[in-house]
Amino acid sequence: MPKSRIRKKADFTPPAAKQATAIKLTNRSWVAPVMLALFLIGLAWIVVFYVTEGDLPIDALGNWNIVVGFGFIAGGFAVSTQWK
Repeated sequence: MPKSRIRKKADFTPPAAKQATAIKLTNRSWVAPVMLALFLIGLAWIVVFYVTEGDLPIDALGNWNIVVGFGFIAGGFAVSTQWK
């Protein structure tokens, strides 16, 4: 039986427009410090509220101070989604 011819394929080269675009990497070095700061502020807010028996940080808010503290903590979790 005769041997079949082997076709040589050319190497793939991407189109010129695709080669010109570069991947842009963003610098997200701010995320970790902001996230940790929000966690610590929220924790400190709640601890100060309990230690001072509701007199501090803002007396007029009353028990809503707990919500404010957890709001800072939730903000820390929201910022953490930007971490890569």
